Amino acid sequence: MEPTPENNAALIGAILFLESGPVSEAYIAKTSGLSPEDVALALNRLCTELEASCHGFAPVQSGGGWILAPKVEIWEQLKAHYGQKSEMKLSRAAMETLSIIAYSQPITRAEVEAIRGVSADGMIRFLLSRYLIREAGKKDAPGKPLLYATTDEFLKYFKLGSINDLPKLDDTDLKRFEKQEGEQG
Repeated sequence: MEPTPENNAALIGAILFLESGPVSEAYIAKTSGLSPEDVALALNRLCTELEASCHGFAPVQSGGGWILAPKVEIWEQLKAHYGQKSEMKLSRAAMETLSIIAYSQPITRAEVEAIRGVSADGMIRFLLSRYLIREAGKKDAPGKPLLYATTDEFLKYFKLGSINDLPKLDDTDLKRFEKQEGEQG
């Protein structure tokens, strides 16, 4: 196949279709034999073409890489049927704990509990078992408590390209997530 912009976009579309999870632009370049610049141009072209077409899917950034996913407006119609197979439901307590970790990471269990006002042991174990958070080292403090942070699975679950895509907090919420007085951070 001759390397034209159209063929490069088609090649990348095929790679995204065949991969079962998010792939980085570096991986796409290695697999396709294209330069990183050509990959970026082809991804841009593929996004533009599929968004403007009648196809029900488009490339999106998710979980730290690129995937082919249903367009947002189509997913809204289909998620009642297909979403339950791939989306686990999170309780209010799990979402609250996960939000604290996402916005304050890396953070210790004690810091999560200080913000939530209740024990977080069970929720942290649950979120670890679902691979939505991970141990991210130990804090340089007495007892060397474990630090927790979100994972690529968290990004995929919430369809985020990176942690920077989290919704911005207002001033009231920002104060809630600040570390408590006297804590080291």
